[in-house]
Amino acid sequence: MSVIKHKNQRVGIFIDTQNLYHCAKNIYGAKVNFDQVVKDGLQGRLLTRAVAYVITTESGDEKNFFEALGKMGIETKTKNLQIFAGGAKKADWDVGLAVDAIKLAPKLDAIILVTGDGDFIPLVEYLQNVGCQVEVMSFGKATSGKLIETCDDFIDLDENPRKYLIGFGGGRGNRRVPRTSQKI
Repeated sequence: MSVIKHKNQRVGIFIDTQNLYHCAKNIYGAKVNFDQVVKDGLQGRLLTRAVAYVITTESGDEKNFFEALGKMGIETKTKNLQIFAGGAKKADWDVGLAVDAIKLAPKLDAIILVTGDGDFIPLVEYLQNVGCQVEVMSFGKATSGKLIETCDDFIDLDENPRKYLIGFGGGRGNRRVPRTSQKI
């Protein structure tokens, strides 16, 4: 894929934090360097808005992480972890991320989705139809092949894991590929 990226493009970055976090943890046993992801995604263009969609837990352990994102210039949108009677847990921001991208699309030239989740394919197609260039950044090993085919440009974070991970020693982690890679 080859797209034109110029310094005057207005860019919005929408980060599916849970997706990226679990991919990095399960594949590499490391944490994501979100600051580097945003910088490389921008490629010198104008950042209009960067938003990370995050889940809060009862323990509040993620507070320092949220503060770190804010210091990087990444806005956080939070949602509480839902725990159901049987013990099942749900934490999903897909609809919220999609709605925000659609609302901001008229003010953007390029939209970067930081996710490997194939559920975003209809969003990619919609954004392209309204004139936005849509780029995806994720760990290729855990990214929907159809999502890669559909977007205008794909940046595979697997190509340089040392650059995009914190605490990566070069090993392979537990090599378990997250569920999202199995979506078509």
